[in-house]
Amino acid sequence: MELEQDRRNFLRMSTVVGAGMLLPQGGSLAAWGRSQEKAQEEKDEEVPATEDLMREHGVLDRVLLIYEEVARRIAEKNMFDPKLVAKSAQVVRDFIENYHEKDEEEFLFPRFEKAGKLVDLVTVLREQHIAGRRVTDAIEGLATLSSLKSEPGRRRLLQNIHTFLRMYRPHAAREDTVLFPAFRSVVSPQEYDAIGEEMEKKEQQLFAGDGFEKAIDQVAKIEKALGIYDLAKFTPR
Repeated sequence: MELEQDRRNFLRMSTVVGAGMLLPQGGSLAAWGRSQEKAQEEKDEEVPATEDLMREHGVLDRVLLIYEEVARRIAEKNMFDPKLVAKSAQVVRDFIENYHEKDEEEFLFPRFEKAGKLVDLVTVLREQHIAGRRVTDAIEGLATLSSLKSEPGRRRLLQNIHTFLRMYRPHAAREDTVLFPAFRSVVSPQEYDAIGEEMEKKEQQLFAGDGFEKAIDQVAKIEKALGIYDLAKFTPR
C-alpha cells in the first residue's frame, strides 16, 4: 500500500513539474489554466464559414423586408424619404455584393467547380450575382425625390425592387439549403477551418471591425425610420 501511494504521489508531482516546465518564466499553473480556458472560449466563439454566410443572409433578408415596405408604399402612393432606399442599396452593395458574394466567389464556387459538384447551381448563382449588381445600380439611381414625384420614376423603381426580391429570395434559399450544407463534402476539415479564418480576417480588414454588426446597425436605423423595426407589429391579431 505504501509503495502504491508513493507511486501515485510521484506521478502527481511529475505532472505538475512537467506542466511547469512549459510555463513562461514567472508563470503559474493557475494563470496557465486561465489562459487555456480563454483560448478555448475564443475558439468556441468562432463562427464556422457556412454558418457565417447564413447569418449574413439575415442582413439580406432584412433589406428585402425594407424593399417590400417601400414597394407597398409606392403602390399605395404614400411618400417616404428616398434616402432610405439609397441607404439600403448601399448596404447591399457594401456588405452583400462587395463582401458576402465575393467570399462565395473566392472561397466556395471554385472548390465546387474543382470537385465537379453542384456546378450547374454555382453557374446560376454566379450569373445572379452579376445581375443583382445591375439591379442595385438601377435602384440606387432611382432612389431620388424626382423619381418618386413622377409616375414613370415610381414605376421603374417598383419594377426593379420587385426584380430584386424575386431573384434573391430563391437565390439565398438555395444557397442555405443546398450549397452551404454541401460545402464540407468538397473540403477537408482543416481547409474548412482555414477558410473561416480567412473570411474573418477579410471582414476585419474591409470594415475595420465586425462588418456584420455594423450592417445590422445600419439596417435597424432604416427599419426604425420606416416604422417596421418593432417585430410585434408583424404578429397577426
